[in-house]
Order: sequence, then structure tokens, then C-alpha cells
Amino acid sequence: MAHSKKYQEAKAKVEQRRYELREAVELVRDMHYVKFDETVEVALRLGVDPRHADQMVRGTVVLPHGTGKSKKVLVVAAGDQAKEAQDAGADFVMGEEAIEKIQGGWLDFDAIVATPDMMRGLSRLGKILGPRGLMPNPKTGTVTAEVAKAVREIKAGKVEFRVDKTAIIHAPVGKTSFSTDALEENARSLITAILRAKPTSAKGKYVQSAFMSSTMGPGVALDIAPLEAK
Repeated sequence: MAHSKKYQEAKAKVEQRRYELREAVELVRDMHYVKFDETVEVALRLGVDPRHADQMVRGTVVLPHGTGKSKKVLVVAAGDQAKEAQDAGADFVMGEEAIEKIQGGWLDFDAIVATPDMMRGLSRLGKILGPRGLMPNPKTGTVTAEVAKAVREIKAGKVEFRVDKTAIIHAPVGKTSFSTDALEENARSLITAILRAKPTSAKGKYVQSAFMSSTMGPGVALDIAPLEAK
């Protein structure tokens, strides 16, 4: 794939070394050359085998400065919990009718929170919601009786991370318009959460490599040894 001249100019600024986190943030922001506000993402290649359940790495982290994107949240609940969800700022609150609507092709939301009693019906939507990373899960706090808390956390910038089949985790840490301090703090929070999620069964070096990049920009290798030391 041929890259544009501006991309090549940006890539020329990246040295063949690992950058400290703040250095990397400053470089990624400096290389921004497109007219839209790009998402900044961190990617970590892990020394785990995702084919084994005991080496699956997943979790959530609330980024201190949010993601820069307002997420539409669907809450599937009834009664008092439905009202709590509405009061907490959920974009959509439904009961069992949500299942039929999603089966009909409606997917105008970025996250789903469900009460445990609603999961029997929602579990039938695995083929629709699973591949999109939308299936509620107790491990990520999206199957819960505390729906208001879950909604507020998602709205505040809660990010879910999960290792893919190639043992890589990709997650957003903000926008190029964020300040250096905000992006650095967000990235540190994400990486720290992934380090804490290391499976006890993982052998050898846990983080094989780490990179930061913007939507259209080149990757910048990260030196996360200071965070690993902590």
C-alpha cells in the first residue's frame, strides 16, 4: 500500500528506537497532518496464547480524561433499574423489546448494559453482538444490577480492552486535540490496567512490544519499562 507524501514526511520523524511515553505523545501530536481530529490508539503485543482460556486478557479502565467520543449507551432493564438508567443519562432504555429490535438490525449504540435477569434473552444475540464487541459481560461490568453506575462510567470514558486472536490489544486513549498531559495520563492508565491483568499462567515476557499511533499516522514504539517496574 502506497502512503501519501505527508504520511512519509511524518514517518521520517520517527526514530528507530523506543520512546518514553511523554515523548511518544508529543511526537504523535506533532505528526498530525490531516484536517479531522484523529483518535490516538495504543497497541500492545502480549506474550500469551489467547486460544487458552486461562491466558485470555480482558478488562476495563476508566480513562481520566475520557476518550473524546460520546458513547451511546443502551440499557436493557425493567422497573426501578430502568428509571435509574434514565436518570444516569442512558441514551436508550428498553426491556425485552430490545432483543427483537436488535434482531431486526438496529445497532445504533456503542455499548450495552443489562441487568442479570435480561441476559437470558440477550444471550440469543451472540452472533450479532459478539463480533462487534457489544455483548454484555459481568467481567467488564456491563451485566450488573448497578446500571446507573455502569452508565456513568461508560459516559465518563470507560474503555474495554481484550486481547485478539493474534495476541494484540488495541484501545483508544483520546484524540490528537487532547493536551500532552491528558493523552499521557490516559495512556498510562490503560497500559497499567493491562499490566495488572496479566494472567498467572502467562510465561516469559508479558509485553512483547507496544506502539502508539493516530488514525492516519505512523506507529511510535513505546518504552514501557518504567511502568512495568512499578
